[in-house]
Amino acid sequence: MKYSDTLNLPKTDFRMRAELPKREPEIERVWEEKDLYQESLAKPSPAGNFILHDGPPYSNGHIHMGHALNKTLKDFIVKYKTMAGFRSPYVPGWDNHGMPIEVEVQKEFRKAGRKAERLELRRRCREYAAEWVGIQCEEFKRIGVRGDWDHPYLTMSTEYEATIVKVFAELALAGYIYRGLKPILWCPVCETALAEAEIEYRPHVSPSIYVRFPLKSDPKGLFSDLPADKVFAIIWTTTPWTIPANVALAVHPDYTYVIVRAGDAYYILAEDLVKQTFEAVGVTEYQITGSLKGRDLEGEVFAHPIFGRDSIVVLADYVTLTEGTGVVHTAPGHGREDFATGQAYGLPILNPVDASGHFTAEAGQFEGLSIREGDKAIIEGLDRRGNLLAQNTIEHSYPHCWRCRGPVIFRTTVQWFLAMDHQGLRQRILDAIEGVKWFPPESINRITSMIANSPDWCLSRQRTWGVGIPVFYCATCNAEIMTKDSLDAVYDLVFAEGSDAWFEKEAAEILPPGFKCPCGGSEFTKETDILDVWFDSGSSSRAVLENRSELHYPSDVYLEGSDQHRGWFNKSLVIGIGTKGESPFRECITSGWMLDEQGRAMAKSLGNVIPPQDIIGKDGADVLRLWVSSTDYLEDVRLGEEILTRIRDAYRRIRNTYRFLLANLYDFDPPADSVPYAEMTEIDRWALHQLQMLVRDVTAGYEAYEFHKVFHAVHDFASVQLSAFYLDVLKDRLYASVPKSVERRSAQTAMYEILRAIVLIMTPILSYTAEEVWGYVPGTDKALSPQLADFPKVNKAFVDADLNNRWKRILEVREEVNQALEQARQTEVIGKPLEAGVTLIAPPNLHDFLLPYADQLASIFIVSQVKLEKGEEGKPLKVSVGPAEGERCERCWLVLPTVGRHAVHPSLCARCTEVVTEVY
Repeated sequence: MKYSDTLNLPKTDFRMRAELPKREPEIERVWEEKDLYQESLAKPSPAGNFILHDGPPYSNGHIHMGHALNKTLKDFIVKYKTMAGFRSPYVPGWDNHGMPIEVEVQKEFRKAGRKAERLELRRRCREYAAEWVGIQCEEFKRIGVRGDWDHPYLTMSTEYEATIVKVFAELALAGYIYRGLKPILWCPVCETALAEAEIEYRPHVSPSIYVRFPLKSDPKGLFSDLPADKVFAIIWTTTPWTIPANVALAVHPDYTYVIVRAGDAYYILAEDLVKQTFEAVGVTEYQITGSLKGRDLEGEVFAHPIFGRDSIVVLADYVTLTEGTGVVHTAPGHGREDFATGQAYGLPILNPVDASGHFTAEAGQFEGLSIREGDKAIIEGLDRRGNLLAQNTIEHSYPHCWRCRGPVIFRTTVQWFLAMDHQGLRQRILDAIEGVKWFPPESINRITSMIANSPDWCLSRQRTWGVGIPVFYCATCNAEIMTKDSLDAVYDLVFAEGSDAWFEKEAAEILPPGFKCPCGGSEFTKETDILDVWFDSGSSSRAVLENRSELHYPSDVYLEGSDQHRGWFNKSLVIGIGTKGESPFRECITSGWMLDEQGRAMAKSLGNVIPPQDIIGKDGADVLRLWVSSTDYLEDVRLGEEILTRIRDAYRRIRNTYRFLLANLYDFDPPADSVPYAEMTEIDRWALHQLQMLVRDVTAGYEAYEFHKVFHAVHDFASVQLSAFYLDVLKDRLYASVPKSVERRSAQTAMYEILRAIVLIMTPILSYTAEEVWGYVPGTDKALSPQLADFPKVNKAFVDADLNNRWKRILEVREEVNQALEQARQTEVIGKPLEAGVTLIAPPNLHDFLLPYADQLASIFIVSQVKLEKGEEGKPLKVSVGPAEGERCERCWLVLPTVGRHAVHPSLCARCTEVVTEVY
């Protein structure tokens, strides 16, 4: 007889070699054929609905690792919630309008040697956006993200665009929308106004100059005892190009200002900044000759250092003593604080810079120069007039356009705004923020700061590809027309024909017949600016949550990167509170930035970008998904080859655990072969207790959106509790016992419970692998995806704290035995542990505790023999290791004295002889 044939050796068709890049697309096709998404919505949902609202990525270019991280995290949540008893639809969306697409399309036309008309450009932008929606859709599906990909929301769809108009109308009729002259951030490259959400701060090198303004008029007689032509105020600025727009000098009313004599000139500046100012201008000999308060200087008149016009002294609380001179050059046309001061004092608003960042005729001799060229020319002009005291450069944080990455400027122009303080909107948003649950908790500070400090939202953009601002102007009185009738007419038009119709039709074709202005005028023009694209995406809570029957307002959760505190989170709150009086989300999760292994932001210029497609092509989407689950994404996330190597190893360990369990359940039929809990061996019941603790911990991890805790809990359970102990201990019982014995079936019962649970636990994460394993798990409905199964719950019948405490003590003894075995192996007392005989001399309490387990100790320690002896009170456990007595059994490989005692099977031990005789 060939005794190896009598063993219950593992059998399974589930392969250890994953070949995920090959198999995953096949599984994906099965999901599509089954329409798994719709099946998930049909699954019973006793817990009700759970809505994760998708923040729309921009439909321009292939997805990057940030997209993959974001969409995979959302998929974890949606799949877990479905398995946990919720109806959790996921409607993906795309942001389609805006500058990046418009710029790319303009390049196409320039390459073809022509300039497109507005409507032609818009049509091509729509086609371009649709092409990338299709590409990105397939890329997201390949990651394994489940959703309504056949019916996504698009901000360029007619229904969505009409909702944008509707939201604008509601805000306008409630008094939030106004048109006004204000200093706004302006990109001279993109030639459009920008909102705070479209600004990023980056290092920038600027000129640093000290300039003197000659005294022109002294109405208070403050300097009557000084030569009038020798008195100057000193300012410092890093924006020389704004000097042509100067109309005032600002001082703080409460600071002490001094008159400093240097040579034959007298300079006025803040007392606390005298030393650093004169060091900067290279003057070492000077003398303070007088002092006065800032408020005393109000109304004094100095001369513009180039043009000679009046530059009046005004008071401003924003003047600081941290840098400069304490006297601030004030140009209301180029700064928010300057503008506010100019309004308070009735100062002229000069804005001698056009949309492209070039000086206009209002800038005199600098007309036609770009502001960068103007910096140099203005410095030279100051120097020629003797008013340049010093020049240098400074590197500082400066606002840049998020699209073209170029530095921006402030321009005071007429734009459309949303009033943040109308009807207490700002405070209502801040109150609503307190009612939202934030992940991580400290992220509430960022959104609170963003809302508290944000200026009125600049809504207008001087571009082509977007939703036109639905405002008419009376040709007779130039009044702005935003009535219910006019706004309803635009809504009906856009809903029927899309936003292109606003630009195609004349005002008379849109407005109701007989429509008139209150002044009696009946001819109208249309606004040509488009809405900020953040207004588009910020309206998604209305356009999607309200318009899709399977969704609801508010959603349960938003999840995006930290930059969305100034973007989508921010604008969704503004629109949600402004139109609905309620936050559009109950919970808000903020993820960190994508970094490489060295902690650097991924950038093509650094060569450290890892496209998700590369990982999927080499390792499979499940390896990418497992990496996402391993990250504490609430902080910045790192990725590189070393990290990927660790994730590949972790995937192999989990897959190998699946395979081992499957291979040892090949003859197990759960309904027929399961052993009642009370009849199971104690170690198997211990394993079921550990499983319940795992279920408890991973459920808490999923509920808190802490997927890295799920990853670590499962990985540790598989590699430490299972592979390194429990499954290793089981091998002898599984392989060598009578196939249908209670002992073997007990082990299989526990293994079945473990396999089924960990497959389902990991289904939201390892979706492809779970689908593959599920087809091999005995007793499952092979037609049912594990995504449609119920998430495991703690089975209280399997929880036994006393048993766990007993086995904790046994495992501590096992650890001491393992150390002794290793030492014996290294000193060549034994070869392999199965050749060993172990003697335990235990103190009385420990001896009495171990005695009921005496027959199991050899299998627990994975040795051939264990002798348990009682030692003296107060002495520690002593472990002795030597060669086991007897011969090695040909079937089970244990060294036992019973080998050779049976005439028919002389090479077998007594246990194996009995099994072979009984079964064969």
